[in-house]
Amino acid sequence: MWSLYDTLLDRIPEGITVTETFMGDHWIGVHTDEDGAGLAMRINSTAIPRRKQGVYAGMTLKELAKAAKSWNFIEAGYGVAAINAYYNHRERVKALGIDLTHPSMANEAFQKYREEITGKKAAVIGHFSYLEHLLGPVCKLSILERRPRDGDYPDPACEYLLPEQDYVFITGSTLVNKTLPRLLQLCGNAYTVLVGPSVPLAPALFDFGADDLSGFVALTPADCFHAILSGIKGGHFKSGTMVNYRR
Repeated sequence: MWSLYDTLLDRIPEGITVTETFMGDHWIGVHTDEDGAGLAMRINSTAIPRRKQGVYAGMTLKELAKAAKSWNFIEAGYGVAAINAYYNHRERVKALGIDLTHPSMANEAFQKYREEITGKKAAVIGHFSYLEHLLGPVCKLSILERRPRDGDYPDPACEYLLPEQDYVFITGSTLVNKTLPRLLQLCGNAYTVLVGPSVPLAPALFDFGADDLSGFVALTPADCFHAILSGIKGGHFKSGTMVNYRR
C-alpha cells in the first residue's frame, strides 16, 4: 500500500531546501528555495505523536516529504504539501504542457465533466461545495463523506459503491489520510479524477489508476501563504490556478 507514496517520494531530488512552512485553519503550506509552493488540506487528527518536533525550515524537501507517510495527520499534511511543492512547481507544470495563462477556480473539474457524465453513475469522495447544483441534475450522484451531511453516504460505503460507478472524483486529502491507494483500487472500473489543492500533478499517479489530476498551482506563493494564514476560505485560489492534467 505504500508503493504510491514511495514512487512519489523517489522522484523528488535531493538539494531542494524548505524555507518556510505555514498552517492555517484549513490548509498547510510548504515553500522552498526554488520558490516552489505546495498545499495540503489540514486534517485535525493528532493522536499519534509527530515523528519530528520543531521547525521544518532548513530540512531538505525530500526529507519533509517523507512525513506524508506519518499517521499524525498534521505531520502528514506537511509531507503532502512538500510533495506538492515539488510536483506543482510552476516550471514543472509548464513542462508537462499545461497552460497556466487561463486561471480557473476550485469547481472547474466538476464543470468540465458535466456533459461527459450526463446520465451516468458518478461518485464524489468528499463533499465539495455546490456538488448537488453542478452534478446532481445531470447524473446519478453519490457523495461519500467521512463526516456525512444529509443525503451523503458514510465513507465505508466506498467498498460497496465505487466498483459500480462510471466516474469517481476523489478529494486530494485522501493522500493525507492514507485512503487513496485503496480508493484507486476500488475505482478500477471507473474513470477516476483526483481533485483539489492537495493533489500532486505527478504523472506517476496514472500508474496507480488515476485518469485525470485536477490540482493547484500557486503562481504567487507569497499571496498564497498570506491567504492561508488570514483564514479567508478559498482565498488562496486567487494566488494561482486549478489545472487539469489528463492521462
